[in-house]
Amino acid sequence: MSDPFIGEVQIFGFPFAPYGWALAAGQLVPVRQQSALFSLYGIQFGGDGVNTFGLPNLASRQACGAGQSPGNSRRPMGQAFGAPTVALTAAETPMHNHAISEFEPSDPSVLTAAPTPASAIGIVGNSGFNAFAAVGASGTMMNPNAIGLSGSGAPHENLQPYLGLTYAVALTGNYPYFD
Repeated sequence: MSDPFIGEVQIFGFPFAPYGWALAAGQLVPVRQQSALFSLYGIQFGGDGVNTFGLPNLASRQACGAGQSPGNSRRPMGQAFGAPTVALTAAETPMHNHAISEFEPSDPSVLTAAPTPASAIGIVGNSGFNAFAAVGASGTMMNPNAIGLSGSGAPHENLQPYLGLTYAVALTGNYPYFD
């Protein structure tokens, strides 16, 4: 392998950074010890820019190309984004229906066409059942438990499949020049 560029990030299949490299884990580095790397990174990954600067933090993260592609948000160098879990809001939930909670009671006489507080909503045998009172009839409101809330609103994982590997930054090597 040829010498890396200073600041180059590589993926390794072993759990440590090789000699001349440092884990890309967001740690702060003294400017005096790595002035060439500081001249490339600046403080885009953290640090005060006087005494320290930060290395990229790819611990439990996936790298993404900086810039903007059509239809996507601009991602500046050093910007972290995304979340490992997400809770959907009502506006983000796809349009859907909720079925009426129904049952077939052992005593069909508790079923009525015009519900009362003592009646049950359900089906008898194979025939359908009208759970609502006839138009113009004075009916009783359905039991709030007939159609209830679903879910808890707790966040769920929102991750694509990953494989844990070691990201490391080259501390020594060739200085990258550009035209």
